[in-house]
Amino acid sequence: MAETTEKFNKAFELHKSGNLDEAEILYLEILEDDDKNAQVWNLLGMVNMQKFRLSKAQEYIQKAILISPNPYFFENLAKVYLEMEDSEKAIELYSELLKVFPDNFSYLFNLASAYKLSNDNKKAIETYKKALEIEPNNVDAYYNLGHIYDNLGEPKEAVECYKKALNINPDDMETKYFASLAYFKNRDYKNGLPYFENRLCRQTAIVTQLTTYPELTKKAKLWDGKEDISDKTVYTYYEAGFGDVLMFTRYLPLLREKCKKLIFKPQAPLAELFRYNFPDIEIMEYFADDTTFDFDYHIPVLSLPYALGLDENNMFISKGGYLKANPVITERYKKEYFNNDNFKIGIKWRGNTHYEMDRVIDIKSFTKLFDIPNTKFYSFQTFEGAEDLNEIINDYDIADIGKTVKNFADTAGALENMDLIICNDTSLAHLAGAMNKSCWILLPYLYNWRWHLDLTKCDWYDSIKLYRQRESGNWDEIFDRMYTDLKTIL
Repeated sequence: MAETTEKFNKAFELHKSGNLDEAEILYLEILEDDDKNAQVWNLLGMVNMQKFRLSKAQEYIQKAILISPNPYFFENLAKVYLEMEDSEKAIELYSELLKVFPDNFSYLFNLASAYKLSNDNKKAIETYKKALEIEPNNVDAYYNLGHIYDNLGEPKEAVECYKKALNINPDDMETKYFASLAYFKNRDYKNGLPYFENRLCRQTAIVTQLTTYPELTKKAKLWDGKEDISDKTVYTYYEAGFGDVLMFTRYLPLLREKCKKLIFKPQAPLAELFRYNFPDIEIMEYFADDTTFDFDYHIPVLSLPYALGLDENNMFISKGGYLKANPVITERYKKEYFNNDNFKIGIKWRGNTHYEMDRVIDIKSFTKLFDIPNTKFYSFQTFEGAEDLNEIINDYDIADIGKTVKNFADTAGALENMDLIICNDTSLAHLAGAMNKSCWILLPYLYNWRWHLDLTKCDWYDSIKLYRQRESGNWDEIFDRMYTDLKTIL
């Protein structure tokens, strides 16, 4: 018995200090001699939960419960179900625990999280509020409530929750970032832009310059809009995705007016397009020698509206478009692909799936549109998702433009020949909007902040029409609406 106690104490200390492998070995040795030790089965389950072996964790804690139905063991099992995203079982267990311990904050918080996981937003909100009655200064509860309200399309309520979280923890960058998105969705950029400076991609963009191009930023400071730059050289650079950069390059001419010289480094596929459109801005090659560039200030491109002092009253610069295709490339594409009298429609169904799968559309959803007379469809899908075209190419006459483009200058040249673009929320939509080309963007039910609450218009681009899912995952209903609209305009 003394040996078992000593071994248990050693295992428990190893467990507490994070030496999970060694603790697990000792727990298993104890159970070889005493397989009715509920406490050890439970702790073994917790070790496996910490190692994300959740099925094993469930198995071991259930063995502990069979031996001794201790409420603490049920609590740990509920945590495992929450980690497994088995919201139904987590809700069942936490509900039972709360019958015994009705004022337990942790149980209420985790029950609310389980409701949130199950998309039962009403019960999640009610339960988080009950938890806050017990711990009124809990940052995580306010933060999670903010997320729920944002997903429900109630950004004002989301902002209030984020503000309460920030009153408690004013330096939390993540809360500030999500607060900025809630402000943006409500079309409040005056309050949102300062918080947007806490976004992760901004930090990543700055770090990228410091690590990949150390000579570029170590000798100059970040421009925040306060310093006079009329006789200065400013270096601005990409962050986030292609769509974000296309959307925010509308501010480059404003910055150029303020400084003596402007250097801009976009992602490599955008360089040729920007070089054609901004002849008075030096477009830096992606892998240029960083020792050849001298400048006084630097700034990530998504920080431009904040540094330029813009807000919702003057930041939606798009009248007539702000990007143009090179006419030589446009003519080349016209001769090869577009020299016909049909109504030419470009399509794209997938963007960067690393961030959001909700924006991915099944290519077969487009087939409903293909039988409309006097139309010709062109695929602009590139890279990931381009292989989907093989599913329908033998049944429909779709021209594959995506395989012909080497960069966005080519894409712009092809786009200039189109009558309409129909695509998901992706960089092609931003390019079409920036070129003032007619474009229908298909949005998931939970859509990005930049499209705001009023989807009857698009603040960012005059030529864009927005279609949003009326229920999550249902693209067919959107295509039914588009089919009717397309037949009408034709």
